Amino acid sequence: MSGSHDHTHTHDHHHHDHDDERWKHDGVRVIPGDQLDPNVPSTAGMDRKAAINFARVGAQKLWAGTVNIKPDAKTGAHHHGHLESIIYVVKGKARMRWGEKLQFTAEAGPGDFIFVPPYVPHQEINASRDEVLECVLVRSDGEAVAINLDIEPVEKPETVLWVDPVHRHPDETK
Repeated sequence: MSGSHDHTHTHDHHHHDHDDERWKHDGVRVIPGDQLDPNVPSTAGMDRKAAINFARVGAQKLWAGTVNIKPDAKTGAHHHGHLESIIYVVKGKARMRWGEKLQFTAEAGPGDFIFVPPYVPHQEINASRDEVLECVLVRSDGEAVAINLDIEPVEKPETVLWVDPVHRHPDETK
């Protein structure tokens, strides 16, 4: 197959003005960091703010916002029903505990992502005694689902190593 492919593009100018007006208000939205909505359910020691939700931008399938967690603060055991959650650590050190007895634990620092699948019992902890933990939080639905669980955390949770292509399991040979 050789030769150049010349395509002539014809533009239908009748729809441009309509689209421009529609996309102008219903297209991409920038939500400035200093204009987040503090009117969201909160937990003691945690300052949550909504950036993206149905009320603010009409988001149907996502919720996004920030959470700042005071030093040493922790949530109770809970899960988020059918929602998937992603936590991105901006600053500080996060410790996650999860499982039927919160027996597993992993830590995350700046630049790390944490994924919490639906219905997984977990607890979020600021692992630092003196630094605020700053995170970006994304959920797979606009509704805020949090089901508190009556779990007594075990004293010494089993450590789960953060294993990915960069952080190999210590037992693996190089």
